[in-house]
Amino acid sequence: MALWDKWFGKTTKEEHTMTKLNIGIILGSTREGRVSPQVGDWVKGIADKRGDANYEIVDIADYKLPFLGTTDGTEPGIAAWNGKLASLDGFVFIVQEYNHSITGALKNALDFAREAWNNKSGGIVSYGSTGGARAAEHLRGIMGELLIADVRVHPTLSLFTDFENGTVFKPNELHLNNVNAMLDQVIAWGGALKTLR
Repeated sequence: MALWDKWFGKTTKEEHTMTKLNIGIILGSTREGRVSPQVGDWVKGIADKRGDANYEIVDIADYKLPFLGTTDGTEPGIAAWNGKLASLDGFVFIVQEYNHSITGALKNALDFAREAWNNKSGGIVSYGSTGGARAAEHLRGIMGELLIADVRVHPTLSLFTDFENGTVFKPNELHLNNVNAMLDQVIAWGGALKTLR
């Protein structure tokens, strides 16, 4: 018990394991006709069946963030965005590849917070012509700067095999194991990093 006390303070092991983490599934696109809500809902459906955390969709579009540098920072969406991120213990980013990188909307949203990202875990589910792999690699560099611990398992979805006509999401069953393995890591790292905050 002494080692547990050292790591987790006065909380008991039972109290610590009973406290579920709050994980945000962040939709990384705001454009008209986007498919990220379909992918986000699919991930949340898988996640909710696990019962190991509180999962919620966090849609960047809901916060109506201005472009960074074009505002005095007083818009209510900025404070609401930071408040939402602060309430979360980890993230799953739904990432689409645009011009070999992440969307401008996601980069802008990442830049509108700092401490609210720190010492939390992050998983990535990406999609694009090459599974969104290049966007995910760009996002990993940004996550490192924001002190988000990105996990290794990374489900990649193809526009050619997981979407019908590029608009209707029909994921291959093989992705289910990868999503669960990614969530395992997000939860494990999220719990460990919570002790640093």
